[in-house]
Amino acid sequence: MNPGLDQLQQYPFERLNALKAGLTPPPVSPIVMAIGEPKHEAPDFVLETLKKSLGGLSIYPLTAGTPELREAIAGWLSRRFHLAEKIQACHVLPVNGTREALFAVAQCFAPGPKHKGQAAAPPVLMPNPFYQIYEGAALLCGARPYYIDIDSESGLPRYEDVPESVWQDCTLLYVCTPGNPTGAVMPLELLGELVKKALKYNFVIASDECYSELYFDEGAPPAGILQAALKVGNDALENCLAFHSLSKRSSLPGMRSGFVAGNANLIETFRLYRTYQGGAMPPPIQTASIAAWNDEAHVQANRALYRRKFQETAPVLAEVLPVTIPAGGFYYWLKTPGDDKEFARELYRHTNVTVLPGSYLARGSLSDETYSPGRGYVRMALVATAEECLEAARRTRDFVKEFYGARLAEA
Repeated sequence: MNPGLDQLQQYPFERLNALKAGLTPPPVSPIVMAIGEPKHEAPDFVLETLKKSLGGLSIYPLTAGTPELREAIAGWLSRRFHLAEKIQACHVLPVNGTREALFAVAQCFAPGPKHKGQAAAPPVLMPNPFYQIYEGAALLCGARPYYIDIDSESGLPRYEDVPESVWQDCTLLYVCTPGNPTGAVMPLELLGELVKKALKYNFVIASDECYSELYFDEGAPPAGILQAALKVGNDALENCLAFHSLSKRSSLPGMRSGFVAGNANLIETFRLYRTYQGGAMPPPIQTASIAAWNDEAHVQANRALYRRKFQETAPVLAEVLPVTIPAGGFYYWLKTPGDDKEFARELYRHTNVTVLPGSYLARGSLSDETYSPGRGYVRMALVATAEECLEAARRTRDFVKEFYGARLAEA
């Protein structure tokens, strides 16, 4: 048995189910805001394309995907991140959603040949709080997770706190921008500095950009790692991989369609690995994905709907909690008046609204075991309808007034 299995922690939603076990919420409609599963309607034109392409199920797909899909993705990347002719089909690999690809990238590139025979497991760096796949991927490839606490003000990882010795031993760095759960967007300049470190110390950057199309300033879309690589003169995109998905961008989580893009040699190595893993995308999904990547109108409409939900819920929640609308993503990262687990449990018990305790998304600080950057926060996903999100905000406001009123008054 893989010894890393013994080190895996319970998944956040399993812990949440245990937290809620035995509770009886009031008889009002349940509103689940714990899971980042988009509930917006899937684009009709994508579904129609999918239906018309079902005949493709009679053939085996290639791991590399069709040239048409890779070209469509390369075209979208070029337009979105201003990459021009620097990105081509050879820089792209379709994957069955970013979750499995973010896991597989560690198995492929960490710990890496340069660490053969090394006594200690090499570090895989990741933000803290984080998407738990990063940690599981590191443990199951024989590496050790190294957690970089986020700054409570900016919501960005404190890369300046990472010792030089850790950068030297690093094999893989997970980046998430816009961040999950904070929604913080990494500036182009910061991404560029990370690219320089990757080149200096020869580690791979896996940039999780699955929330990149959910932003609220139409004139300032979030930057990406490939864009940053070109900015610092890394025209070959060495040591850089970007991960994108249709799940959030196009409200198509069930299609399990995404891609990895970056340095052509890394992509070819990853293709070889995935050929043995068996990660080819079904042909109808490939055809439908081409339609989705070639259209921006439905993505703009998607953003507008999330923007509306934030604009309507923020004033309600701000009556009782410190609220900041994030730069990207669809999460609130809310500071709670008390323990985050107690807040989530009692909110469910009293209102039938489910949110996720922040401590379930984080680990203890490496420098201070009594501190966790997720403790005292809850993640609230605005994935339900606008009406349900507003109702959840109202229930949360009323709950905080009733349950924490005295505590808030003292503060």
